[in-house]
Amino acid sequence: MRQVTPLTDGWILRHPDGTGAELPASVPGCVHTDLLAAGLIPDPFLGRNEAEVAWVGRRDWTYETDLPAGTGAHEQTDLVFDGLDTVAEILLDGRSLGRVRNMHRSYRFDVTGLSGRLAVRFASAYAEAEAVRGTVGERPGAYAEPYQYVRKMACSFGWDWGPTLVTAGIWRPVRLERWSTARIARVRPLVTVDGGTGRVELAVDVERTRVEAPLTVEAAVGGVRARAEIDGTHGTVRVEVPGARLWWPRGYGEQPLYDVELTLLHGEEALDVWRRRIGFRTLELDTSADAHGTGFTLVVNGERLFARGVNWIPDDVFPSRITRERYRRRLEQAAGAGVDLVRVWGGGIYESEDFYDACDELGLLVWQDFPFACAAYPEEQPLRGEVEAEARENVVRLMPHPSLVLWNGNNENLWGFRDWDWEPGLAGDSWGEGYYLGVLPRVVAESDPTRPYTAGSPWSGSWRHHPNDPAHGTHHSWEVWNRTDYADYRLAVPRFVAEFGWQAPPAYATLRRALPGEELAPDSPGMLHHQKADDGNGKLERGLARHFAPPDGDFDRWHYLTQVNQARAVAAGIEHWRSHWPVCAGTVVWQLNDCWPVTSWAAIDGDGREKPLYHELRRLYADRLLTVRADGDGPVVAAVNQAAEDWHGSLRLRRMSVDGTVIGEAALVLAAGARTVAEVKVPPELIPVGPAEFLVADAWEPSRPDEAGTGGALRALHFPAPDRDIPYPRPEFEVALVPDGITVTARTLVRDLLLQADRLDPEARADRGLVTLLPGEEVTIGVRGWKTPDPETARRALYCVEPTR
Repeated sequence: MRQVTPLTDGWILRHPDGTGAELPASVPGCVHTDLLAAGLIPDPFLGRNEAEVAWVGRRDWTYETDLPAGTGAHEQTDLVFDGLDTVAEILLDGRSLGRVRNMHRSYRFDVTGLSGRLAVRFASAYAEAEAVRGTVGERPGAYAEPYQYVRKMACSFGWDWGPTLVTAGIWRPVRLERWSTARIARVRPLVTVDGGTGRVELAVDVERTRVEAPLTVEAAVGGVRARAEIDGTHGTVRVEVPGARLWWPRGYGEQPLYDVELTLLHGEEALDVWRRRIGFRTLELDTSADAHGTGFTLVVNGERLFARGVNWIPDDVFPSRITRERYRRRLEQAAGAGVDLVRVWGGGIYESEDFYDACDELGLLVWQDFPFACAAYPEEQPLRGEVEAEARENVVRLMPHPSLVLWNGNNENLWGFRDWDWEPGLAGDSWGEGYYLGVLPRVVAESDPTRPYTAGSPWSGSWRHHPNDPAHGTHHSWEVWNRTDYADYRLAVPRFVAEFGWQAPPAYATLRRALPGEELAPDSPGMLHHQKADDGNGKLERGLARHFAPPDGDFDRWHYLTQVNQARAVAAGIEHWRSHWPVCAGTVVWQLNDCWPVTSWAAIDGDGREKPLYHELRRLYADRLLTVRADGDGPVVAAVNQAAEDWHGSLRLRRMSVDGTVIGEAALVLAAGARTVAEVKVPPELIPVGPAEFLVADAWEPSRPDEAGTGGALRALHFPAPDRDIPYPRPEFEVALVPDGITVTARTLVRDLLLQADRLDPEARADRGLVTLLPGEEVTIGVRGWKTPDPETARRALYCVEPTR
C-alpha cells in the first residue's frame, strides 16, 4: 500500500541578508508569516506597516530541511508539493530536481533512493513577472503591478480592497509518497443521476513501476461495488446507485453526500486508495433567448433558482493561514445570511478542499472563476502551457464536489478589452481571449462535461452584444458606486447581476485594533492607508451627501452613516432585482469577506465582524421578502416568495407621518405562489405626499401570527424623500437589559437603530443589525460576548438616524 509521510518538521528559512542567517519556518506557510513569527517584520495589517515590509516580495528566499532516507521497502519514492508560491528551483544536495513557476499547481519529483539536504529556492515573483513581460511585451491592466505575467494569486500584488504583500513559500502541504508496482495518478469522476438512479463513472489513470503487472480497480459507492481492469495505464469503472437521494442547494432540500472509495488492486493486494464524497444532482444553465434578451438561470434538479449570492475573495492575504475551521466559520456566516451561491473570484486562488467540503455540507452553490482578473493576459509561452496544466489539474481536483455548479473563464477581462481602451493599445497582441474562448472551454468539455462553462463575468454570451449588456447574460453594475446614486439600481433589470456593491468602513473595534493610538477620522493617515479604492473616500462622501446632512467632523456619526448607506444601497438593488424574478435570476453581492482590516464592500470585515450589511442580507435573502417598488404609475408592494409553499395572507398598508400619526390605512389580500412574485398596487389615497410622510406595509400568514410589538411577520417601508429632507422628530427610546441582550422601546419614530456591539466589548456580537421602530414598538437585540452588561453602556452603543440640524 502507498505510504505517505508529511514533511512538516525541521524546515528553516534562509534570510537573504548575505550572512546566511537561518529562521525557523512553518510548512505550510510563507515568508511573511515566518518573518512575523521571528519578530523580524511588523504586522503589515496594523497602521501603515504594509509599506515597511514591501521589500520582502522583492527578495529571493530559500527553504531547507533534511530529506530522510527510505527503508527500501518500496520501489519508488516521490516528493510531492501540493502548492509552491510561486517561482522556485528544488534541489537535493545541490542537484536540481526541477523548476516550477505556478502557484496554482502541484508538483511531483522522483527521489527514489535519495536523501540529503532538500532546498527550495524561491525567486521573487516580481523578477519572474518582469522577465516574462520583457519577453512577451506590455499588456494593460487595472493596476500597475505585473500580476498578469505570473501564475500567482493576483491580489497579492494589491487590489482596491487589499494590501500589496507579494508572498513566497511552500503554501500547501508537502510529503513523501512511497509505493510499489503502481499508484493512482488521477481519478476523474463523472457523477450523474437519471430517473432516481445515481451513476458514477470513474476514469482512472495509474503510474507503474512494473508494466507487466495485471491491475484492477474496485469502486464502492452507497453500498454498491463494481470492478474493472486497467488497460496499460488507464481504466474506467462504473457504479449505479439505485434510489439515489438528491443533493440540493440550501433552502431547497437536504444535502446527502455519498462516500466514494476506489481501490487499486494487484490481484487481491491493495496498492492504493482514493476517497472522496459526492452528491447526486442534475444541473443546467439556461441561457436561452426570450423577449427580454438572453437569460442566465441556474437549474438544479429541475428547479429554476434565483441565485442569492456573494463574491468570495481569499479570506487572508496569506492563504496558508486559513484553516479548515476558519473556512467553515466564514461559510456558515454566509449560509446564516441566506446566501445560496458563493462566487470564487478570479483574482484569488482555487481554494482548498476544506472550502468546497464546507460548501457541500452547507448547500452553498459554488461558481468558480479561473484565476484571471482585470488585465490582458499574454497567451505566449511560458504562460500558455502553465494555464492549460493548472486548469486540467484543478478541474479534475474539484469535480467530486456537488456544490460546484459553474466554471467561469475570467473576471472582467472581456469587458476590459472592449471598454477600458485595451483594444487599440494591444494592436493585435494576445490578451487572453484564446484562453476564455478556446483553452478553458475545451478543458472543461473534455474533463468535466457535467458542468456548464461561461467565458467570463460579465459576458453576454457572444461578441454580438456588448460584454456587459444587462439584457444578455451576466452583468457587473459599477457605474452606480463609481458615479451616481444607489437609487439608480432601480433603473434597469439585468438578467443576472454578478457584481455590485457599496463601501463602508469595518467595525469600530476592528479599526481600533488595526490603527492603534490613531485619532480616527475619515482622512486620518491610517484610515486613508486602509482605503485602497480609487477616490474611495470621495465616493463615500458623495454617496452620503445625497441622503444625509454632513456629519460635521463627528467620526462616530460618519462611521455609522456610511455603514447605513452601504446596507441601504445593497438593499435597493436586491429588492428591485428580486422583485423582477424570473427576468432577473440572481444577484451576487460584492463582497462577502475581507482579507485584512480595510474600508471595503465586504459584509464581514477583516477581523470577522459582521457589518450592518450582513444582517441586512439576512432580510434581503430570506425565502420571503416584502418590498415597495416605485413604478412609473405609482408604488407597488411586491411579495417575493422563493419558498416551496404558497404565501397566502393579509397585507396591511399604512400611510403615516413621521410624528407617528396614521393618515390612512387598508387591509388587503396577499397571494404569492411558490417561487413567484406577487404585486399589489398601493391605493392612491395611501401614497405618501411630501417628505414628512411614509408608507408601512406589513404582511402576515395565518400560520405566523403577529409578533407582538414588531408590526408583523414581514415589513417594508417606503420613504419617498432622502433623509436630509425628512423632518424627523428627535428620537426617543428606552433601553432595558434582558437575559443575553437588551430591549429597546421606541417613544417616537426611530429610523435605522443599530447596536454596535463591539463598542460594548471587542468580543461582543449582536444578533441583528438595522431596525426601524414605529412609536410604541420594541425590539429585543440578542448580545453574546458582553462581559459586564449595563443599560447606560448599551445606550451609548446605540445609533440611529437623527434629524438634520
